[in-house]
Amino acid sequence: MTRLTGLTSLMAGAAMALTAGIAQAADYTLLISSWAPPTHNINSRMWPKFTEMIEEATDGRVTAELKLGIAPPPAQMDLIMDGAADATIIFHGYQAGRFVTSKLIELPGYEGSAEEASVAYWRAYEKFLKGADEHRGVRVVALHTHGPAQLHTAAPVESLDAISGLKLRVPGGVGGDVGAALGATGIKVPAPKVYETLASNAADGVVMPWESRRGFKLTEVAPHVFEMPGGFYRGSFAFVMNEDALAALPDDLRQALEDKVFGEPLSREIGKIWDLGDAESVALTKETEGNTITQASEADQAKFAEMSEAIIGSALEEIAATGVDAKAAHDFLKSELNGN
Repeated sequence: MTRLTGLTSLMAGAAMALTAGIAQAADYTLLISSWAPPTHNINSRMWPKFTEMIEEATDGRVTAELKLGIAPPPAQMDLIMDGAADATIIFHGYQAGRFVTSKLIELPGYEGSAEEASVAYWRAYEKFLKGADEHRGVRVVALHTHGPAQLHTAAPVESLDAISGLKLRVPGGVGGDVGAALGATGIKVPAPKVYETLASNAADGVVMPWESRRGFKLTEVAPHVFEMPGGFYRGSFAFVMNEDALAALPDDLRQALEDKVFGEPLSREIGKIWDLGDAESVALTKETEGNTITQASEADQAKFAEMSEAIIGSALEEIAATGVDAKAAHDFLKSELNGN
C-alpha cells in the first residue's frame, strides 16, 4: 500500500510538473474558475479537454490554468464579467429569470445523448437564441447539456405518484417546474451541497443526471434511482469567457480558437464527456451493494408525458416573451433529436 501510494503521488507530481511546464512554455495562460468538486467530470475531464483543444489549435501558444473555489456557482457569470477569471462554466438554472431561453434545452420529451443534445443546442442557439443576448458581457464559447435527469432517493420510489410530498433538491429552470408539477417540495441548493443535504436528511432525494451518482457520490446517500426514460429534464450549461481576455489575444490565435474550438466542436466534446459520466455511473450503481434502479411503468411514462405538456407550453411562452420564435426553436430541437 505504501509503494502504491508513493507511486500515485509521484505520478500526480509528474502530471502537475508537466502542466506547469506547458503553462510556462505558452505565451498566454487563461485562468479558469470552476466550482465542482475536484474529481467531478467538469474538472477532471471537461476543462482538461478544453485546455487540450486550445493548446492544439494554437500550437501550444495558449494554455489554461484551473482554479477551484474562487466563487460559488451562482456567482460565476459575474466573476467573468468582472475579469476576476478568464473562463468558467455556468449552470443557467442557478439564476432564475436571467437566462430564460436556456429553458428550451431543459424541456422533457427530447431523445438522444448528451453529445447529440449539446450539438443541437449550439445550433439552436446560433439559429434562434443568440439574438436574445442573455449572455451580454461575456463570450459564449460552448453550450451543452447533461444526460436525462433522474430521481435519486434515500428510500425506494416505485411510482410517479409516490413523488408527491417528497422533499427534493431541484435546480432552477425547468427542473424546478417539473418538481412542482410532481408535487414535491423543492429545496434549492447548489450541486456541491447535494451530498451534505442528503446526508443530513434535509432532503429525501434529488433530481440530477446519472453522472451525479459518481460525481457527487450519490451512491452513498441516495442509493435508489427512479428512472424515467428520456429523463425528467436536461440541464443547461455554458462555457463562457471574459471578452477582454479574448480580445487581448493576437488575431491569429483568436481566429484559431474561433475556427477549431469554440462553438460546435467544444460543445460536442463536452457532451461526450457527460455521456461517459452517465455510463460510468450506471455501471457503478449496478455494482454497488444496496443501490437499486426502478424504471417507470408505461402508465407512469404516459402520465408524465401528459404532465409535461403544460410545462412545455408555459416555458415556450416565457421564451417567446424574449422575442425568440419559441415554437420554431422547439420544433428545430425536436427535429434534430427526435427525428420529427
